[in-house]
Amino acid sequence: MKIRAIAALLFILVSISAFGQKHVKITGYVRDADGSPLELVLVQIKNTLNGAMTNEKGYYSITTSPGDSVAVIFSCLGYNKAERILPSLQQDMRLNVQMNYTSIDLGEVVAVGTRYQTSTLQTMNADRVKLLPDPAGGSIESLVVTFAGVSSSNELSSQYSVRGGSYDENIVYVNGLEVFRPLLIRSGQQEGLSFINPDLTEAVNFAAGGFEARYGDKMSSVLDITYKKPKLFEGSASASLLGANAYVGSAVGKFTQITGIRYKTGRSLLKTMDTDAEYQPDFVDLQSYMTYQLAPKWEVNFLGNLASNTFKFTPNKRETNFGTVENAQRFEVYFPNSRERDKFQTLFGALTLKHNPNEKTELGLQASAFSSKEIETYDITGEYWLGNATTENNSGQEALEVARYHEHARNRLSSTIMNVGHYGSSKIRNNTIQWGATVQMEKINDRISEWEKRDSAGYSLPQTGDGVNVISNLYSNNDLSSTRVSGYIQDVFKFRTKQGMFTLIGGIRGSYWSYNKEFIFSPRVSLGFIPNFDQRLTFRAATGIYYQSPFYKELRTTVQDAAGNDVIELNKDIKSQRSIHFILGGDYTFKAGDRNFKVSTDLYYKKLDDLIPYTVDNVKIRYYGENCAKGHAMGIDVKFFGEFVPGTDSWISFSLMKAEQTIRDKVTVPMPNSQGYNVSLFFQDYFPGYKRVKLNLKGVISGGLPFIAPRTKYEDVKSTFRTPAYKRVDLGFSYQLAGGTDAIMDRGFFRHLKNIWIGLDVFNLFDIKNVSSYYWITNIDNQQYAVPNYLTGRQLNARLIVDF
Repeated sequence: MKIRAIAALLFILVSISAFGQKHVKITGYVRDADGSPLELVLVQIKNTLNGAMTNEKGYYSITTSPGDSVAVIFSCLGYNKAERILPSLQQDMRLNVQMNYTSIDLGEVVAVGTRYQTSTLQTMNADRVKLLPDPAGGSIESLVVTFAGVSSSNELSSQYSVRGGSYDENIVYVNGLEVFRPLLIRSGQQEGLSFINPDLTEAVNFAAGGFEARYGDKMSSVLDITYKKPKLFEGSASASLLGANAYVGSAVGKFTQITGIRYKTGRSLLKTMDTDAEYQPDFVDLQSYMTYQLAPKWEVNFLGNLASNTFKFTPNKRETNFGTVENAQRFEVYFPNSRERDKFQTLFGALTLKHNPNEKTELGLQASAFSSKEIETYDITGEYWLGNATTENNSGQEALEVARYHEHARNRLSSTIMNVGHYGSSKIRNNTIQWGATVQMEKINDRISEWEKRDSAGYSLPQTGDGVNVISNLYSNNDLSSTRVSGYIQDVFKFRTKQGMFTLIGGIRGSYWSYNKEFIFSPRVSLGFIPNFDQRLTFRAATGIYYQSPFYKELRTTVQDAAGNDVIELNKDIKSQRSIHFILGGDYTFKAGDRNFKVSTDLYYKKLDDLIPYTVDNVKIRYYGENCAKGHAMGIDVKFFGEFVPGTDSWISFSLMKAEQTIRDKVTVPMPNSQGYNVSLFFQDYFPGYKRVKLNLKGVISGGLPFIAPRTKYEDVKSTFRTPAYKRVDLGFSYQLAGGTDAIMDRGFFRHLKNIWIGLDVFNLFDIKNVSSYYWITNIDNQQYAVPNYLTGRQLNARLIVDF
């Protein structure tokens, strides 16, 4: 018995010893040369199959047997392989490693987004906006429009179209929260600042289609913005002829904040347009992002925004020359007692509570509220003369048209949107599970009263011979209260095989809207692959169903009352528009002349159903208010990115596309944003041997947009027209007056400064007259003339930037 007891005891001791050997762990963090965490680094015990991969924080954990001289290998695409030898491994050990870039590295921040773009989401460096010549006053969107598949034909607007979609088909997130924009004010000169403040922005991610289930219900694109969380005191102030910006960021103990204020005015820029007027566009925006560490695993964040925007316009005279050399025309208008007053104010606040129970899990609760009050008021009376450009209007020769018009509007719209939600993510081995759910309540009050009166040769139009008539009118007195419930779950699965590294993202999103009692479900999946045979290549594919649940503008349909007035009603039977995406793309990274380059290509096809057609009337979108169309969009996007000049990143994008819709099974027409082609360029340069002098250039050439006469529908016209091609080049020169190791930066007040930049921009370098829309003239015989509304001309802008 004693022998058996001793044997059992020895067996237990041996088992305990063997069990202990199996649980020796090596843990640590892997970072790059800049100290940023590296994801997807393969960590292996040398000459074994025992390995693990780092997570998004660069953390890894690998279990092995204790022993002498254990070698650990660290390998990752784009970095030199690292090997660390542990002379003795008898207990758990922490091993942190720094990996250096290989020769195929593309640069600092952008390299992260381009090297591992295994999904449709691409990364952009927000710092490039700082010196970018931008007539809109500085916006992230001004750089987004240079991406392949993205286009904009109005330099006064921050709105953009993606692969033929409307401006309303793009969703924007800031710190995981969907942000909204005003609904009533027209896009263009009346438009205020974009919600996104570039000074506060740390990371920018953009997908032109095929995006993940965690992003909401829109049909075209997603722009995902992350605001900074300062580690030290920082700030900047800038001023130009277009306005002024300033921000301050700080970190004190457990509290961080970054606050920015922007002021934009376009007086000098609008003066380059054809209409001689007194312009008073004043747009102010205040934003703050704050964080507080409640406990080691708890954090609360606050994002707040206040925007006040006014546009005052008092026209005096307009003179527009257009037509061909053989048939040159001139349109002259005098505006007695005319003015426009637009105003909108928005408030936005969001509170987020984050909890990290462990390093692999994050949970959060979010609550936000958005309020907007919008007013559009104008009385524009014009007395116009249309004739040959070589004929003076007082010469006594016959004119094509002499008439007057009066446009009147008193429009009011208020909206309140509140939502509460939960999100979470958890990493389980090579899987990252993400989920979320949101309840959103909406309340909208819409009051529209607008009409237009015209007379030609002393007759009011339409001319019936009985009384005075208006050529168009529109009235609305609608209130809407509704609730939306949405949720998603998705898995990001990353794994390696002998063939290479795969990234599989699959998920489903569902939502319900109380107004039309509609359930929608959106499965989405994408696959990325980096082959071992050539790690300079990346392949990706994505597909999914993308619904766009109607918001207020899509609900409005126009009917005629008994008196013949156009009245807006809300269509309760309306359904979500649907788009099925098919995307196939890839990247190729290479070196040429000791410089790094990359070519990205995407082929796409979008099948469109239950569309709500719309027309564009003087840059204002007007929807049909019913699901009466279907269509498709297809094309190819190519982006050539790299160091055209050593040490700088530039790119040129090229897109070919075709987007068309069939309305009521009667007529097939191009989509309103089907440009056909688009070429855009972002280029950086500096003075050889003297990097203080920098050049930033942005250029675009795109096909003209389809359009029809206002107050008509596609099925009522024989064909559509197209505007001329949009062509524009903006050029900016910047000089670093002080910064870095300058002796002046060590003296007095300058010790608190980091950089001082002065700059000169030339907007519309070649002074090209681009057409934004048309003003339509109708004579007594109901014959119409389209007079182009030209955008801004050449303009100089001086600016000063001080970083501290």
